[in-house]
Amino acid sequence: MEIFNHNSNIPFLGMRRYSLAIALALMIASVGLIMVKGLNYGLDFTGGVSMTVDYDQSVQIADVRDALTKGGLPDAVVQSLGGTREVSIRFQVKDDPQALQADGKVNLDRVSADVMKKLQAVRADAKLKGRDFVSAEVGVELKSDGTLAALFVMLGIMAYLWIRFERRFAIAAVVTEMHDVLVTLGIIALVQREFDMTVLASVLAVIGYSINDKVVVFDRIRELFRLARKAEPEEILNRSINNTLSRTIITSLFTSITMGALYFFGGPVVSGFAVTMLIGILVGTLSSIFVASPILLWLGVSKKDLMPVTRDNPELARRP
Repeated sequence: MEIFNHNSNIPFLGMRRYSLAIALALMIASVGLIMVKGLNYGLDFTGGVSMTVDYDQSVQIADVRDALTKGGLPDAVVQSLGGTREVSIRFQVKDDPQALQADGKVNLDRVSADVMKKLQAVRADAKLKGRDFVSAEVGVELKSDGTLAALFVMLGIMAYLWIRFERRFAIAAVVTEMHDVLVTLGIIALVQREFDMTVLASVLAVIGYSINDKVVVFDRIRELFRLARKAEPEEILNRSINNTLSRTIITSLFTSITMGALYFFGGPVVSGFAVTMLIGILVGTLSSIFVASPILLWLGVSKKDLMPVTRDNPELARRP
């Protein structure tokens, strides 16, 4: 199945000055948004009260959420705990003197009793099973762990591509991955969508998805370099993008359809994951076409970099 002709010749590399300038501008703007507006961190990162509530009969998550919204907790996170009768409720304590003790700590007894009163006004069979306060220090640790995880993923990708292809491919891929992550986070900061653990997981998934597209193009570049005798690097890179364009668009389209279904039918718990993935798919697809190969060309990739080293052809050894 092809959307574009396999042998089409759209001059993507001819637009490289504009595409790289736009990519750089988007990265700078994204860093500015993250620093100025900041990410709207959810309870996973900011801390708050966590409660477990049990019901005698089955309960719908939407009903619990509605009861809390009517009771003045519209931002509470409600999740099922593996069944239809037990739910987890997490929320931040408002600046209410009645919710705090003299030492400034949260009065868990008062807060949990207030929440249970709201729930039992709708369903009398609601019973408190457990409660706890999650400190903001846990959120700080999660932020650092998430940053380290993204860093290790990128370093692992760089090492893999360095071994499989050549160092210029590894550098181009990692720079493009940084672009994809920063622009995705910049858009999330711009719209102030809540950033929780599911969104962090989707950012890591975006890194994996995006690199898959780039490896397909890189494979085609290596193949064409080894088949062509006199073609210039710009021509080879441009042909590679055109050859893999249908595959790139089709993969992105069907993955986006899946994420769209997850957003519309998966409920609020996974909506953040789906939206972030949709943003990342769009950004990653565009960067695979307009950013990765121009960086590779700028780094000076050539036929010599991809030919195997042999005793009969020492002149084809990779450049240092």
